[in-house]
Amino acid sequence: MKKTSLIFILLTSFTLISCGGDEYTPKPQGYFRIELPKKEYKLFESSCPFSFKIPTYTEVKPDANNPQEACWFDLNFNNLNASVYLSYKSVDTNINQYLEDSRTLAFKHTVKANDIDQKIINIPNKNVFGLIYSIEGNAASAYQFHLTDSTSHFIRGSLYFNNIPNQDSIQPVLDFVKEDIIQLIESFEWKY
Repeated sequence: MKKTSLIFILLTSFTLISCGGDEYTPKPQGYFRIELPKKEYKLFESSCPFSFKIPTYTEVKPDANNPQEACWFDLNFNNLNASVYLSYKSVDTNINQYLEDSRTLAFKHTVKANDIDQKIINIPNKNVFGLIYSIEGNAASAYQFHLTDSTSHFIRGSLYFNNIPNQDSIQPVLDFVKEDIIQLIESFEWKY
């Protein structure tokens, strides 16, 4: 019995010693490499009272959840697994309600957000005014905005990724898509 115990101790010691050393280090967890497309834009026009430039690598579809709303669109970044949901409303005397609804929808993400940064949009020569909500952290929506002419038109947009929110893994794509949203905003024009 002593001989088997001695053999067991020697084998266990040899195994533990052989597992140590500087020759082996585990690979850190990583993320898939994402091929980002070349930035190119085209004008999006419809029967709605606005136009703007969209990336050529996106697809615009009517909002399937609200077919009664003719000017609600989904701007799908299919290869990047993301979508910008756009909803338009005409303004009567309800501009304050639309502004409050937009703020409420953005701030619903405070549960998961580390910070919500707000940036004013002011393009007076095009009569385009609004606000961008940049939501930091693992919130469901990382970027939202609204645009208005303050008297007749209001449009709201929100960016969502079609996966579990993890800002570390989506950050390169988020930065890429934010540039496209800025291009959309800067090229935005109302039709009167």
